[in-house]
Parts: sequence; structure tokens; C-alpha cells
Amino acid sequence: MSTAASPTFPRGADVNPKPLGVALLLIVLGAWYLAQTVGAKHAALFVVGALLGLALYHAAFGFTSAWRVFIADGRGAGLRAQMIMLAVGVALFFPALSAGTLFGNPVNGLVSPAGTSVIVGAFMFGIGMQLGGGCASGTLYTVGGGSTRMIVTLLAFIAGSVIATAHMPFWTSLPQLKPVSLVKALGLAPALLLNWAVFALIAFITVVVEKRRHGRLVDPTVRPAHASPWLHGPWPMVAGAVALVVLNFATLALSGRPWGVTSAFALWGAKAAQAIGVDTASWTYWSTKANAAALAAPVSHDVTSVMDIGIVLGAMLAAALAGRYAPVWRVPLRSLLAAVVGGLMLGYGARLAYGCNIGAYFSGIVSGSLHGWLWLVAAFTGNVFGTRLRPLFGLEVERVKPSGC
Repeated sequence: MSTAASPTFPRGADVNPKPLGVALLLIVLGAWYLAQTVGAKHAALFVVGALLGLALYHAAFGFTSAWRVFIADGRGAGLRAQMIMLAVGVALFFPALSAGTLFGNPVNGLVSPAGTSVIVGAFMFGIGMQLGGGCASGTLYTVGGGSTRMIVTLLAFIAGSVIATAHMPFWTSLPQLKPVSLVKALGLAPALLLNWAVFALIAFITVVVEKRRHGRLVDPTVRPAHASPWLHGPWPMVAGAVALVVLNFATLALSGRPWGVTSAFALWGAKAAQAIGVDTASWTYWSTKANAAALAAPVSHDVTSVMDIGIVLGAMLAAALAGRYAPVWRVPLRSLLAAVVGGLMLGYGARLAYGCNIGAYFSGIVSGSLHGWLWLVAAFTGNVFGTRLRPLFGLEVERVKPSGC
């Protein structure tokens, strides 16, 4: 990602002690506060969020740049890492979701309707990824890593999310299928085999495209700049993929459902709107039992909010360990405009599509949800358009290895 804090880890970079200390202190205090006021599971999920932030930053594991580099230059290492992530993910998630329990606790996947709103929303989200400079997880971890531009994207993301909740009755009235779980519809073994076959096919296609474009597979490895790359980064992309799967599975075990990101943005936006006198509680979206309860409760009681804050702090910790925490406050005007437009599209699209690159794509597919596959096709198409729009906003379409979200 050319406009966010893309971790390149120059040789000999020093640890940033002040942000490192602040991040560690806030993670410890946050976990202690949640354990005292909400419960041990919320505290544990906050720590899982921090570990996700660290893994996302250290592995520079993203979706936006990985897709853009494949679209613009035919390099598929990032997409292949995503297929590994999904392949390991279904191997862990499908048996648990088929049984309905994990370690004796009930679990459910993120299975949503597949239809018009998903196609439109995911397409918008795909364009927003390229203009805003990140996906949902990427926005959080680059904000934590010190990217000031991505703060603008995040604020617009939140605004777009809450605006979309006001329009949801219209979008949900459009044609759509009922939620379809491939695990339940096909059975455990057929669902696993079908998913693995599609992952392998996508990875094979990236290999063919990359060899035709470059004559070989381009090595995306970033050579470690530190004596301890596992502590200071960078990690291999595959290591990041496996870490994300394991931490998502930990989220399932602790919360009873997979990792999500963007529902919290809608909640934060609705609470902010309430604070300035907007009666968001009367909107249809916020009138359902679960959403009304979330709107009435403190943010600390919302699992997704707790994990999102943890991601930001974990990424701050990782950036400090890598010696890369150095916010730059001067951002070109056209780049800021792209951040606003992209952020609004990200937020609005995520609500329409029942999730983002995490809740709909990653967690949706490992949940066996048909809508996750529809999201992938529509969002990738949106990324093609978004990549072509980037030069209009003065954003590069770099032809380099995938690096970050």
C-alpha cells in the first residue's frame, strides 16, 4: 500500500521505546479493566485482538495490496497466502461448525443471505479498498502502525457504516437467497473437498498468470533486518496466514462465532450520532433485539469493538518493535480526498454485504457461507475498477511485491 504505513523494515532499525511502552501499558490495562468490569472472556478476546494486530503488521498481511499487485502486475504471492489461510481455516472451522460445539461450548458461523445487497456492497467495498488504501483489518492495523492518512479512512469508514444502517430496509428488501451453509447443505467431507479444490484452483491460476507475466514465480520474501525477526518482523506471509487462522479459531472458541470487524464501526457511528441528537435507536436496523442491546450497552461490552481496539494497539506494538512508528502528518490533498471517498464506500459497502474482507470473506468462507464466495467475486471485481481509479487521485499502482493492506 503506497499511501499507508507499509512496513518495509530497513536494516538496523531501532525499537521505538516510547510507543512500545505505551502500547504494552494500554494492552495490559485494557485486559485488566475488561476482566474486572465485563469478564475474563472479553479480556482474552482483547488480547487476541492485540495478537491479530501484531500478526497483521509483522506479516504485512493484507488483501488490498495483494489483490492490486495481482491485478496490475500478475504477482500472486498474496493471493496464494490467502488460499493457504482459507484452506487451513476450513480444516479447523468446518468440523467444529458441523458439530455445533467447540470445547463443550456452542458455536455458530457467520452465515448470511447471498443476493443483490451483497453484490452491490462487496463491489463498492472493493473500489473503496483501493481508494481508501486498505480493507477493514488493514485500516485498523495501519492506523495502529502510525499511518495518519488511514485515520481519515477510518473516520469515513465509520460514517459510511452508520449511513448504511439507515438504508438497510431498502437493501434487504431486494432479491436474495436465504442464508446457505455449505457444511449443512453438502455435509462435512464434501464441503471440505469442494472448498479445498476451489482454493487450489485459484492458487493454480495465480501461478499460471505470474509465470506468463514474469517467466517465473517472483520471490516475495523480505529479508529479516533484525536478529529476531519473529519479535521485530518481518514474518513470512504464510506464517501470517497461519497465525490469522489460529487466532480466528481462538475467537470462535472464546466468543462462539468467528472474527468480525466492521459491525463495530457501525456501532461507533450510531453512538456518535446519538451523542449529537440523531435518534438512531428508532432506525429499523437498530431496533432488532441484538443491535438495540449493543447500542444501549457500553462499547466495552461489544466483542467486536474490544477486538478492534486490540488490533490497533497490537499493531502499534509491532510497529514500535520494528522501529517503524513514526506518524507523518502531511498528506497530499488528493490522497486525503481518496481516503474520504474510499472510506465511505468501505463502510457503506460492508453493511450492505453483511461484512468485509474479514466478516464476509475470511470468516464467511471458513463458516461455509455461500455469501462469502459471492462477496469474493464482487469485491475482486470492484478492486479491478478501484485499481484503475487510483491514478485519478494521485495514488500509485505499484508493481512490487504485496506489502500490507
